This record gives sequence, C-alpha cells and structure tokens, in this order.
Amino acid sequence: MGVVERFPDRRSTTISEPRINDRIRVPEVRLVGPNGEQVGIVRVEDALRLAAEADLDLVEVAPMAKPPVAKLMDFGKFKYEAALKAREARKNQVNTVIKEIKLRPKIDPHDYGTKKGHVERFLKGGDKVKVTIMFRGREQSRPELGFRLLQRLAEDVIELGTVESAPKQDGRNMIMVLGPTKKKSEAMAEQRRARTAAPAAEAAEQPQDVSTETAAEPTAPEAETTEPAT
Repeated sequence: MGVVERFPDRRSTTISEPRINDRIRVPEVRLVGPNGEQVGIVRVEDALRLAAEADLDLVEVAPMAKPPVAKLMDFGKFKYEAALKAREARKNQVNTVIKEIKLRPKIDPHDYGTKKGHVERFLKGGDKVKVTIMFRGREQSRPELGFRLLQRLAEDVIELGTVESAPKQDGRNMIMVLGPTKKKSEAMAEQRRARTAAPAAEAAEQPQDVSTETAAEPTAPEAETTEPAT
C-alpha cells in the first residue's frame, strides 16, 4: 500500500482594486492627507484638485463609509508595496499537509515497522497523518482488530503526535487522524537548523593537520680547561 498525500483545496479569490481619481463617482468624500492627517469632508472636485496639485492620486479606501473615505497617495507605489507584502506573506505561509497511511488488520510485523516509520517521519515534519485500516471479506466482522491496531500505533508514536480524531468506522475502513506535537513552522525551522549545523559539525570532526617545528635547543659551549703551569 502506498503513501497518499492530500493537499488543502486552494481556491483563487479575486480582489478588486479601489477606485481612483476620475473613477470616484460620488459628490463628496472624507479626505485623508498623504501623511494620514484628517482633512475633512470635501467635494470630490476639490479633492481631485488637491491630488493634482500634490502630484498624487485620489484613492477611495473605504467605499462603504458615508461619505466614502478617500486618501491622497502615490497609487503606483502603494500597489508595489502591497505586492511585496503579499509575496512575503505567501513565503512565510505554511500549508498543512495531511498524509495518509493504509494498513491491513493482520499486518505483518515487518510491514508494521515500516509503516510506523513513515508515520514518525511525517509527524516529525509537522504534518498530520490519516491512518486507514482496510477491512476485506470476513475481516469486516472483526472491527476490534483495526481498533487495537490503531491504538497500538497511537501509543508507539505518542512522543511525536497525538490523536486528533479517534478511530471510527467509515464503510469498510476504520480511520484515525494523528496530529504532530510540533507545529509545521517549528518542525521546518528545526530541520533548517539541523541542515545548517551538520556541515559545521563535520568540519569540527575532521582531524587537523598541524605541523610544528621544534627548534633545536642551543648547546652550551664546552668549558675550556687550562692546565696549571709547572
């Protein structure tokens, strides 16, 4: 049985841009200056004139207000900065991935060890794991076999994950969901630290070739002996 990855459903949303300058079709607006100062309620013609004099755009920031709120700003710069923030948010966003492991009620001990290793690896990575027990034929009359197997697995990985959804029958299958004790972001950060620390640790373990030269110690000059004159 293979490992199945289930990714969250991503639906695109369309966000309409605010109305700017001549597209603002209201008689008056509550005007906000470029530095956030409150100008007050002014006619839209006057607001457009102030925007032109300051070489800025008039942007409707709260169309549902009464009257709508408009701000003087550089709309091109505003869009650029907003795009940068959105890109940074997507970069830091962590999507939860649900992995699926399928087992049989009378699984071989060796196969159980292999599947348990997969579950441990997924939980260490911060992913949820959906464990499915598949019953075939007469096995369907023995649901307690699947229940005991799921309980055993939950106990074997208790240091890495907890039961988020208790075992329950789903047609011919029995399903349990395990959640990691560490958040996805924490697990990824830990993995990055481990990858960074590994080369440094390997370098530290390498024997260093240090050659030292020992200078010869100077020998004391031989003492001169003089024979007494006879």
